[in-house]
Amino acid sequence: MYSWIWRKLPFGLPGKLIGSLLLATATVALLWFVVFPWAEPLLPFDDVQVTQDSGVPGDGGLTEPTGLPGDEELPYSTETNNAPPPTTNR
Repeated sequence: MYSWIWRKLPFGLPGKLIGSLLLATATVALLWFVVFPWAEPLLPFDDVQVTQDSGVPGDGGLTEPTGLPGDEELPYSTETNNAPPPTTNR
């Protein structure tokens, strides 16, 4: 396809280089101003849904950790980085 376009561009090598640059610029402009704005509402990049609300103004829904283990234990340390892997007895 690119070789066909290259052969069809007129005015020798300078015309082919300028024509190629104009075609590339037109393609980028078409994508930037037409295709991407059309597709942007269809993409989920801005679909952020954080809905935990404590009811206290200014709280932001954050809670203090209790220090008590929950129903699920994490298989890694949350206190240090690069902790050695836990040993299991089999």
